Amino acid sequence: MTRILVTDDDALLDGAAAVWASATATRDGGPVAPLHLARPLLSGLTVVVALDPAGAVAGFAAVEGAVIRYVGVRPTDWGTGVGRQLMLFLPGLLAAAGHTHGTLAVYADNLPAVRLYTGLGWVPDGPPTPHPRSGRQEQRYRLVLPAT
Repeated sequence: MTRILVTDDDALLDGAAAVWASATATRDGGPVAPLHLARPLLSGLTVVVALDPAGAVAGFAAVEGAVIRYVGVRPTDWGTGVGRQLMLFLPGLLAAAGHTHGTLAVYADNLPAVRLYTGLGWVPDGPPTPHPRSGRQEQRYRLVLPAT
């Protein structure tokens, strides 16, 4: 069973950054970024972690306002439902903060993520655009949140 929680615990933030580094390296076929480069990505963001039964970070999401900036799952947990559990948790978090909708962006060729988001009701918001650093096509999505 995975436990989902909002955290500012340094050890869990390090775990989330390590998940991001390994997940993006696996997805993109590149090297795993060291913690000192991955950890600053989470600075100033609200971080939600998914903990495995041993208490290790299996996945995370990082949110700024109504924008989900990052979602990552340990590559060994891809396809196990960790990402889905995070994405089911986030609308309530955003709504409780007073937001009426949430947004996120995903590489258009990241088909597992696209299937997850659209399957949970996220809809494309405009045409895909090139990511400013990678140049890969990125699609923005929007979700109308439940009223609290």
